[in-house]
Amino acid sequence: MQTQLELARTGETSAAMRAVAEQEGLAAETVRRRVACGEIVIPGNPARPHQKTVGIGRGLRTKVNASIGTSSDIVDIDLEVRKAQVAEKEGADTLMELSTGGDLDRVRREVLSHCCLPVGNVPLYQAFCEAARKYSNPNRLDTEFLFELIEKQLADGIAFMAIHCGINRYTIDRLRQQGYRYGGLVSKGGTFMVSWMETNRRENPLYEHFDRVCALMKKYDAVLSLGNGIRAGAIHDSHDRAQMAEMVINCELAELGREMGCQTMVEGPGHVPLDEIAGNIMLEKRMSGNAPYYVLGPLPADSGAGYDHITAAIGAANAARHGADLICYITPAEHLALPNVEDVREGVRATRLAAHIGDIAKYPERREREKAVAMARRDTRWADHFQHLLFPDQAQTVRASRVPENRQTCTMCGDFCAMEKGMVLFQPDISAAKTAPARE
Repeated sequence: MQTQLELARTGETSAAMRAVAEQEGLAAETVRRRVACGEIVIPGNPARPHQKTVGIGRGLRTKVNASIGTSSDIVDIDLEVRKAQVAEKEGADTLMELSTGGDLDRVRREVLSHCCLPVGNVPLYQAFCEAARKYSNPNRLDTEFLFELIEKQLADGIAFMAIHCGINRYTIDRLRQQGYRYGGLVSKGGTFMVSWMETNRRENPLYEHFDRVCALMKKYDAVLSLGNGIRAGAIHDSHDRAQMAEMVINCELAELGREMGCQTMVEGPGHVPLDEIAGNIMLEKRMSGNAPYYVLGPLPADSGAGYDHITAAIGAANAARHGADLICYITPAEHLALPNVEDVREGVRATRLAAHIGDIAKYPERREREKAVAMARRDTRWADHFQHLLFPDQAQTVRASRVPENRQTCTMCGDFCAMEKGMVLFQPDISAAKTAPARE
């Protein structure tokens, strides 16, 4: 079976490429060319034919990922299924299943069977969990078991995998040489891999046998997402030598994976102050040959716990503006607890809004929706106003909870409504906003 990348390189426009073109208002040939050069990826897996088609990359709408999964403290498979379904209902584009507690095979398979989003995961989570259960020591993980597990997860229908290939002896030496980390290591997979390498005095098998990783991903046409196990967990660690060493290696591997016919994207950057976000994305795009960038956060402050979905949304809007392609949501529970259903809902909504804000700055033609909202608001056409909003149900709920005496206004201004009074000053054009043309 040929991957989307290999098909595109032969000049073939697949059904998935045509679907992405239609969704995005692009010419199918434009999508094919960008898939062929690795600027767009389309997560897929023939083991899961009911999965939605989603394109991630250059010139496309910035996508939103929602992450769910059990922990060692809370194992409730029904809850994880509900969270997956809520994420899909609220408009997430992809889902990551990141369980570390309970029957991990069962959790994954239940989630895969109850939603239609492309589902990704981090295979090191289950690998180290199983080693800890079997040997009471995750550092006894057998590398052959790791590769067998990756294939088993792909056979279940996983569409993209965050695999920590960029951690190697050189990366760890950079961390050791700099001698400090204000936020420590915050990636579970990355931390366990560093521990395994140091304990066993061996190279990371995912880096050492990168060709084997790519071969497995190609077999299922899944996207290899090059995980950032050394990402900054505090803004004071942003762009330190260890993080940058891993980023350079991941960008090199993205290019190497593409040469092997494997769809690849790069992950980053974690906690990054606002003024460094544009530079981070520029570096990833330049060093990787414009590979799609899957952004975790970025969180531009460390002190927002309880409202980190807002902290991250500020960073995500800036990231989308400067070229990020897929944003991993953050929920209000980040840094505090395992997210519940409502946390998932709020996380998806905040991140969708952030991605939308970034997109209307990145793509001027995306502003037509904002014009339609503004005109309906100006003319106090409430039904039209709700129709154009990202979250009409929330807006209607708020308005219905405080009904004004004059239904043309709201209770914020009442008899002093600027919109209503302003209507006498001009004759507004209430024609529908024009449809944006297809983009090259």
